[in-house]
Amino acid sequence: QERLVESGGGLVQAGGSLRLSCTASGIVFSRLTLGWYRQTPGMRREFVARITRIGSANYADSAAGRFTISRDNATNTIHLQMNNLKPEDTAVYYCNTWAPLDRFWGQGTQVTVSS
Repeated sequence: QERLVESGGGLVQAGGSLRLSCTASGIVFSRLTLGWYRQTPGMRREFVARITRIGSANYADSAAGRFTISRDNATNTIHLQMNNLKPEDTAVYYCNTWAPLDRFWGQGTQVTVSS
């Protein structure tokens, strides 16, 4: 079964850090560009970062300079290291392919940043 499962969210104070993980199963992980997205209540899901199969990364303006996306093809996992977190980073974070496919939207992982 094709799945992407997110983990690593939590509650952190502004200025703190979190590392999110997304583990894939049932897909040819190493061939895919994968990304992180986030959504707050009442808002559209938005792009955060993506990483190509060879490790090239792109970031939304809101994430550039604070977030780092990485991948480990040996473990079928991508990570999102988030530093200097801000209250406006509070959201449910999801991983998916780039471009995202409906069948891969999972439960996400909640990130809450307190001021």
